[in-house]
Amino acid sequence: MLYSLYEWQSSALAPLRLMGEVTRGVLTNPLHPVSYTHVGRSIVAGLDVFESVTRHRPKPAWDVDSIATAKGQVAIEQRIVCETAFCQLHRFRRSDRIGKDPTVLLVAPLSGHHATLLRGTLRTLLEDHEVYVTDWVDAAQIPAEAGEFGLDQYLGHLLRFIRMLGPEVHVIAVCQPAPLVLAAVALLAADGDPRQPRTMTLMGGPVDVDAAPTVPTRFAKSKPLSWFRRHLVTEVPAYYPGRGREVYPGFLQLGSFISMNPHRHFDAHIKMFEHLIEGDGDSVEAHHRFYNEYLAVMDVPASYYLETVDAVFQRRLLPLGQLRWLGELADCTAIEKTALLTVEGELDDISAPGQTMAAHDLCSSLPESKQANHLQKGVGHYGIFNGRRWREQIKPVIGNFIRQHAG
Repeated sequence: MLYSLYEWQSSALAPLRLMGEVTRGVLTNPLHPVSYTHVGRSIVAGLDVFESVTRHRPKPAWDVDSIATAKGQVAIEQRIVCETAFCQLHRFRRSDRIGKDPTVLLVAPLSGHHATLLRGTLRTLLEDHEVYVTDWVDAAQIPAEAGEFGLDQYLGHLLRFIRMLGPEVHVIAVCQPAPLVLAAVALLAADGDPRQPRTMTLMGGPVDVDAAPTVPTRFAKSKPLSWFRRHLVTEVPAYYPGRGREVYPGFLQLGSFISMNPHRHFDAHIKMFEHLIEGDGDSVEAHHRFYNEYLAVMDVPASYYLETVDAVFQRRLLPLGQLRWLGELADCTAIEKTALLTVEGELDDISAPGQTMAAHDLCSSLPESKQANHLQKGVGHYGIFNGRRWREQIKPVIGNFIRQHAG
């Protein structure tokens, strides 16, 4: 029902978008006198904002064909090295590297946005690392016969990728997967697996939500799991490859993102309107780039979403020492080899400072020489993995930590 209403709304707006495109074409024609007036520019600006807000955005491309270096542009080689119905593991590496760079497994969130939201993170890491990225598949595109995908399957993917990349790999978890990456490393340690990663960097993730409660974590604990299933889970319609699969739709996830900071997004579109009137193309282009990425969303398998709410937010199984994978306990006290770095943002209102740092208390067998924490002043949730402070202050900390424990 939820999906049908969303699709109906999108279809209902299509004629208005078409009308807007025609009107915009007329009012931007240099032969039309209105195009030179303030009224004309205001109408066109309003149409651009309307189009930006209502347009359906497909999955963005990676567009990481090259990166800028001190020696100029360097080509990036990209290919898929492992693929399942639920995830593609992409490898990115510089074409000019003669020696071997430290290998990084960048674990992207499975929480509504595509992995391409980490494009800026990836570009910066590629300056001195070979990077593998988990690119999770939109659940609406996964046939139901592929089976369910819950926490066990997610952890199974992480274990498979880490083992495939070998003991020299350095794992970086961005936001939501932080507790699961920690659990995967704990499972490897408990098994005495020789392919335990050299380091793991956990960035702004809910390792222990009770360490620093926020609005999202309080909300996740305020209602029974049945409420989330009843109100936030729906079936994929028949005209998608994943027809019949239960999902937490991306458009609902996006609505929750925006509802936490509605004034910020409203103000951003007001500024876009003003820049359009003023002819400030650079500001408008930056706005479009951000929202084309931010508003492109994907569906999450319902099993994974509900099990995450239950195990991570409500019952806090990992910090209580009770999280299991296929019956095997993820015991963080078993971790003795993999060095741990936690990164938090001072202004993070999703995973507040303290939630990620809680990992250090759980890894009680890990020597202090293999532990570090970085609290970045002046950044919120997205600022810890994107933007100027990520490039200039956070990435150097991670790079130094990786090299310190590389071998």
